[in-house]
Amino acid sequence: MRLLLACLAFWSHLAFGIQPIRVAPDVYAFVGTGGDVNPANRGFVANSGFIVGADGIIVIDSGTSYRHGLDMRAAIAKASRRPIRLVILTHAAQEFIFGAAAFQELGVPILAHRKSAEWMRARCETCLARLQRTLGRGFMHGSKVVTPNRLIDETTALNIAGREINLLSFGWGSSPGDLVVFDRRSNVVFAGGLVSIGRVPDLRDGELTGWLAALESVERLRATCLVPGFGAPVCPADVGPTRGYLTALDTAVRARYRSGASLLDVSRETRLPAFSRWAMYATTHPRNVQQRFLEVEREEFH
Repeated sequence: MRLLLACLAFWSHLAFGIQPIRVAPDVYAFVGTGGDVNPANRGFVANSGFIVGADGIIVIDSGTSYRHGLDMRAAIAKASRRPIRLVILTHAAQEFIFGAAAFQELGVPILAHRKSAEWMRARCETCLARLQRTLGRGFMHGSKVVTPNRLIDETTALNIAGREINLLSFGWGSSPGDLVVFDRRSNVVFAGGLVSIGRVPDLRDGELTGWLAALESVERLRATCLVPGFGAPVCPADVGPTRGYLTALDTAVRARYRSGASLLDVSRETRLPAFSRWAMYATTHPRNVQQRFLEVEREEFH
């Protein structure tokens, strides 16, 4: 029976797979389901992608598990036989980083902002344990916190794999070490944690003022297409939904604070109906409200 279950799990994994979509010539995205990590979606909720250059391939983000990274490798190999030259981690969130082990074992360099690398060392073992509880230790076998071996501290231009790539750092937005990947040839942007379409952005690691400023900077790029961290690619690029949620959140919380509402009242009563159908609204939005209320309260006393 145990052998039968193992075989069924193996074939289920093969059937699940992931398939890239082409967003521009030689530019592909893996588009996740956008909801919460659970056994049914195998943790494939966030987006990642890859760019095929003349001399190799650049991978952007790596998924939730070592197994996810292996699936990405297999799908990439079907699209191009060129070698993978670099993996870029746009930020240190659990849905984006644990597949890096599958690329590291090939000797591929892993690049991230220095702040993201620090965040990963400080916090991601806890994230890994949480994923192991949710998806199972068997499924998460081989997954580990991979320390990036190429670090940047600011906006950086790369010429790699025959491609000109800009890694853009706009400061603390959705996380301390956000990177935006801008492929100049295709005019495609991979926005990482800064942009979320159809899924409530999580303010837990974010700084709202910096996040809104970063979105303005992304908008000024005038990209042809934008691959968000969550949700379908938007072509032409559009950060409006993410900015709309963050702005509405801030406006509503400030109004409730000025009215003298307590933290409990604000958490229970601050609703944003325009975004209520977005994934994670029931869980992430109340937490965002609480966090923003406490931030506004601190602002008032400084």
